[in-house]
Amino acid sequence: MEVQVDPNEDTEWNDILRSHGIIPPREPSPSQIIDEAVERAREQAEQHKLSDKSDSDLSELEDEDPDDEFIATYRRKRMQELAELSKQRSKFGRVVPVSKPEYQELVTDASKECYVVVHLSLQGNMQSRLLSGLFSKAAEKYGEIKFVDIAASRAIENYPDRNCPTILVYKDTDVKKQYVTLRLIGGDSTRLEDLEKVLVDSGAVSEDDSRLIENKRRKKKMLGNDADYDSDDEAQDAAHKYDDDNDDFD
Repeated sequence: MEVQVDPNEDTEWNDILRSHGIIPPREPSPSQIIDEAVERAREQAEQHKLSDKSDSDLSELEDEDPDDEFIATYRRKRMQELAELSKQRSKFGRVVPVSKPEYQELVTDASKECYVVVHLSLQGNMQSRLLSGLFSKAAEKYGEIKFVDIAASRAIENYPDRNCPTILVYKDTDVKKQYVTLRLIGGDSTRLEDLEKVLVDSGAVSEDDSRLIENKRRKKKMLGNDADYDSDDEAQDAAHKYDDDNDDFD
C-alpha cells in the first residue's frame, strides 16, 4: 500500500526520506530567508569596512577585541590570499620581448593562463619610450601579469606609425582592451597610475587590490598632512609631485 507523505511536515521520518533523496528538501521559512539575508548584508558591510585596512590595522583590531571571530577569520583569509598572491606576483616581474613567430605561443596561448599586456612599440617614438618605462615598473609591481613588447611593424605588417604605441590586453586568447596611442590614457603625461587604471578597466587588476589601496593611502596621508589647497587641480598636482618623489616604491 502506498503511503502518502506531506513533504512539508517537520518529522523525523521526513528527515530520513530527505537524506535518501526520496522527497525534496524542505523550503526555508520566510523568517529564515529574511534572517539569512540580514546576516549576508551584515557580513558584506563588515567586509567592506575592513577591506581597506592594512594587516597592521587588522592586527590592532584583533588585539582590541580578541573575541571577535569575524575579524580573526577575515584576517586569516586575507593572509591566505596574500600568500597565494605573493606566489603569483613572482611569476614574471619583467617585460618580455617577443618576436612574431613567438607571438602565438607567448601571447595568445599564454593568455589562457594569465593576463597578457602587449606594447606594440615604435623605436624613437616619444610615447613609446614613455610606455616602455611604465611597462617596466608595472611588470615589477604586478608580477602575475605578463607584460610583453614587440615592434609594431613586426607584429602587424604595414601597421601605421601614427598608431604607436598601441596597448593590447589579452585574456583567454581574446583582446579584451585596445588603446591606440596614449591619447585616451594620459597622452604625453601618462603615469603609472594611468596604466594601472587600464589594468583595472580590463580586469587584470581588481579595483580593491591592496597595491592600489596602499598607493591611495600614501597619497591621502601626504595630502592630509600638507597645507590647504585652493583647488582640486592644486591637490592633484601635489599628488603627482608626491609620485615623482616616491617612484621607488612603485
